[in-house]
Amino acid sequence: MGEQPHIIRRPEHLATGGTDAGIRRTCSNGEWTRIHRGAYVSTAQLSDLAAHERHRVRIRAVANAAHVGAVVSHTSAAVIHGFELWNTPLDRVHLSRNRRGGSRQSTDRHVHSAQFTDYEVTTVDGLAVTTPARTVVDLARSLPFEQALVAGNSALHRTLLGIDEIKGTLSRVPQHPSHRHAFQAVSSMDARIESVGESRSLALFVRERLPIPQLQVQLGNARVDFLWREHRTIGEFDGRVKYGRLVPAGRSAEDVLWEEKLREDRLREAGWQVARWTWADLSTPSLVAGRITAAFGRGRGA
Repeated sequence: MGEQPHIIRRPEHLATGGTDAGIRRTCSNGEWTRIHRGAYVSTAQLSDLAAHERHRVRIRAVANAAHVGAVVSHTSAAVIHGFELWNTPLDRVHLSRNRRGGSRQSTDRHVHSAQFTDYEVTTVDGLAVTTPARTVVDLARSLPFEQALVAGNSALHRTLLGIDEIKGTLSRVPQHPSHRHAFQAVSSMDARIESVGESRSLALFVRERLPIPQLQVQLGNARVDFLWREHRTIGEFDGRVKYGRLVPAGRSAEDVLWEEKLREDRLREAGWQVARWTWADLSTPSLVAGRITAAFGRGRGA
């Protein structure tokens, strides 16, 4: 995580001799960036941060100026908790207030009206934030299935959160208008999913009505991402990470790639069919589904 820049707040700046004209001038020349009403940061420092780190800075600015009862929630809570997100906008800071109505949105924040208990709120770095379980449920209710699955699987894999806690939180408000949508996502979540690509693959299996495989199965000396045992088929998501920045010290990407080829050869020699796909392939679900069903066919004929 990059170093969080200092937030320059207008009242404090004016109290030390600054002026509104000076603030306007500093923003106009690009030295400062306005991140919320009356809150500014160094443009250079902000530009050095990744998207989720920039969002974290905006959370601090918005939450500091929010109503005393507001808590960080939804996508913003996911960022605070360190969940992975995919294709999920970070343009607004999300807050929730414990009330039945009055939700509102502006260019930089979305204030939700939602009922929650004290047990569904925690404190992280001095901020009131929805708990991991409540955050996953909020996202399952509000995000498309694939994006919700990515966030939920990340929460399960990266934290001590358990699926029973998520299901319990979801079940407390069965009359919620998005309950059925959220239930589908929560029912598909699994802590064994290790990456965004694997979560997207699982979403693809559900959408394409493929059998749901076993996950992260050990076959002899090899661990495989997905296993359809009855079809004698292995599914492998190839994110290329293991051939690049995560190559172990003292070994080259070529070494890892060669070992992966030998591993796959051994699996095929043992009678397993292997279907492999990449991040780019996930954009064409029918292509991935076709490879898997073709492997099923070969498995039946083996």
